[in-house]
Amino acid sequence: MRIIPAIDIIDGKCVRLTKGDYDTKRVYNENPLEVAKQFEDSGIEYLHLVDLDGAKAKQIINHKILEGIATKTNLKIDFGGGLKRNEDLKIAFDSGANQITGGSIAVKKPYVFENWIANYGSGKIILGADCNNSKIAVSGWQEESNFEVIPFIKSYQEKGIEYVISTDISKDGMLEGPSFELYNRILKECSVISSKVEKSQTSKKDLSTPLEETSSIKLIASGGISKIDELPKLQEMGCEGVIIGKAIYENRISLKQLEKFIVNAY
Repeated sequence: MRIIPAIDIIDGKCVRLTKGDYDTKRVYNENPLEVAKQFEDSGIEYLHLVDLDGAKAKQIINHKILEGIATKTNLKIDFGGGLKRNEDLKIAFDSGANQITGGSIAVKKPYVFENWIANYGSGKIILGADCNNSKIAVSGWQEESNFEVIPFIKSYQEKGIEYVISTDISKDGMLEGPSFELYNRILKECSVISSKVEKSQTSKKDLSTPLEETSSIKLIASGGISKIDELPKLQEMGCEGVIIGKAIYENRISLKQLEKFIVNAY
C-alpha cells in the first residue's frame, strides 16, 4: 500500500481544513517545497497536492507550487483542485504532475472527464469520489450532488477508470479514524468479475474451461487517518494507497513511523 502525504495549498501556503470548510483553515507551513522535501527525506515517494484556491476559483491557480516541487524533488505527484478545462490539465502535466484527480468535473461535465481518460489513459487520471452521507460532493466539497458513491464509481469503471480517491468528508480532519466501512463496501461492490475460456486438448478433444478473473479498482483511502495502527488494517482490506494529512501535521503520526512502515512493507 502506497503512503501518500497530502499538501493542501491556499495562498501558496501549506494548510489543512476540517471537513473541507475554508473557514477552518490552519496554516502549517508557508513553504510547501520545504514540507515536500521532508517527506522525500523520510523515504516517501508520493505526494497528493491539492490546489484549494483552484477548487474555489474553478481553474488551476497554484501550478507554480506544483512545478517547484516537481523540479526540486523526485516525488510522484497527483494533483487536484480546479481542473475543469483541457487547458488546466495540460498546465498540470506540463508543470510536473504524474497524475491528476478529477472530482467535480466527473460529475458536472462527464463527457470532458471521459475524454481525459481516453486521451491520457487510466494510469494518469484518478477519479475523485469524495462523499458526504454516501452522496458525491463537488466544488471543493461545497455542494452535494445526487450521485451515490458506489454507483458513481461503477459507472466510471465501465469507462476505464482504475484509480479512485475516496474521502468520507465527515471524517476529514477529525483525527477520529478513517471510514473503514465505506472502503470495505467500495472494494467489495466495485470488484469486476469476468470470464475467459482456457482451451486444452485431452484425448484429441477440445475442452473449454471457464475461468473467473476478478479485478478491483485501485482505491486510495483519504480522510480521518489518526494513528499508525490504522494503516495495516487499510492495507489488509485491499486499499492501494492511503492519503495522510492532518495526522502528520499534528504529530499523531511521525515521519519516522511512516518510514518504518514503508521499509517493512518491502
